[in-house]
Amino acid sequence: MRKPAAGKVLATGRALATGRALGLPTRGTTHPNRLRRVDRWIVGTQSSRLRDATDPLVVDLGYGHSPITTLELAERLRGVRPDLRVVGLEIDAERVTAAQPLAEPPAVEFACGGFELGGRRPVLVRALNVLRQYPADAVPEAWRTVTQRLAPGGLFVEGTCDELGRRACWVALDSTGPLTLTLSARVASLDRPSDLAERLPKVLIHRNLPGEPIHALFEALDQAWAVSSPLASFGPRQRWVGTVQGLLDDGWPVVGGRQRWRLGELTVRWSAVA
Repeated sequence: MRKPAAGKVLATGRALATGRALGLPTRGTTHPNRLRRVDRWIVGTQSSRLRDATDPLVVDLGYGHSPITTLELAERLRGVRPDLRVVGLEIDAERVTAAQPLAEPPAVEFACGGFELGGRRPVLVRALNVLRQYPADAVPEAWRTVTQRLAPGGLFVEGTCDELGRRACWVALDSTGPLTLTLSARVASLDRPSDLAERLPKVLIHRNLPGEPIHALFEALDQAWAVSSPLASFGPRQRWVGTVQGLLDDGWPVVGGRQRWRLGELTVRWSAVA
């Protein structure tokens, strides 16, 4: 990854004028099944967006050296909408060329593009482990660039996960801005919920400091985790469910119910951490 130079993070105006893709190549590391948690959340909570879309176009932005996670996304979403189309976008033309033999037109395609989405108007954009490699002050512009190009009713899912996909955090945004923050983990791998802090999206990871809302969320989570320790005898999932219930009881704006919690998820409204 080449770190963007100051003042040239997206170069939006000049790039749009010349038709150049917005952004810079990422490191591109990926593994099969790495993004299963965010894909499961999309299927479980956002299927209506895909079913209701006039044009069920989905963009996987910055898929990296291997297109495997783009192909997995298409397979997972196909059960929601069989006529869905997925386009994997990469700035690095060599990665696009390498992915072409695996394309399944029109269901799965690969093309060059960045935050401008190659001129497309998708109903859903997924960008995992992309903005983590940018300066924090680049995030708002990248968010605006993508969300302004969504189809009506579209959603942008942006976040970070570890190499094996056992810990992940992402923000969901629409044309109005960020809506929710989701934390997801293989709960058995956690000593405490705040272990997830290292996978926060770029916009939040440097704000996990005393006095900041995201720090307060993790403090509340760790406290609820400790209170729920008697449930550990029933397994880590039950302890996580008890933890999230405790958070809800304390007045945090938790979104979703026990079915999601049992998967190791916690979603809160963005207002809780903004």
